[in-house]
Amino acid sequence: MNYNKFPRPIDDGKANHLLNISLPNISLKNQQQNLLKLKRADTFRLVLYFYPMTGNPNKLLPRNWDQIPGATGCTSETCSFRDNYEDLIKLNAIPIGITTQEIGDIKEMTNRLLIQYDVLSDSQNILLNALKIPHFEKERKIYFKRLTLIVEKNVVKKVFYPIFPPNKHINEVLEWLKKN
Repeated sequence: MNYNKFPRPIDDGKANHLLNISLPNISLKNQQQNLLKLKRADTFRLVLYFYPMTGNPNKLLPRNWDQIPGATGCTSETCSFRDNYEDLIKLNAIPIGITTQEIGDIKEMTNRLLIQYDVLSDSQNILLNALKIPHFEKERKIYFKRLTLIVEKNVVKKVFYPIFPPNKHINEVLEWLKKN
């Protein structure tokens, strides 16, 4: 997909506070409706990528979705994490997608796209409010602005924001993980 025809997101400074913060003791449901705790004692790094929403072939996108800076490209971003899953694991990192979509939509997407890792629903905006994640509203629904946090020992070590183009973002993540 050629992302040059879509509006580019700008750095509005709304993610600046996230570097070096500790993750809150919050659990969110994944595509199988299992709770996944974010604050963990694991030795691997978490790559938490927040995205607005993945489209569903059987549903219409919100009106003028492609005109919202950074909104388009969630499916290609998710597929890029899927396609590089083994490379992330080799770098001691596990990807976790997070969206404000409902679990049914997440389950449909993970089944259709063969996503082998957890994608979490923050449909109640619990994590969004706890971390003050940048977001926008469209048609009375709240969506994350696209960003990625790399977390080590429950502390955010790297913030990628804004992200553009979304299909190339995985390269930035892999490069950072290799150097750090």
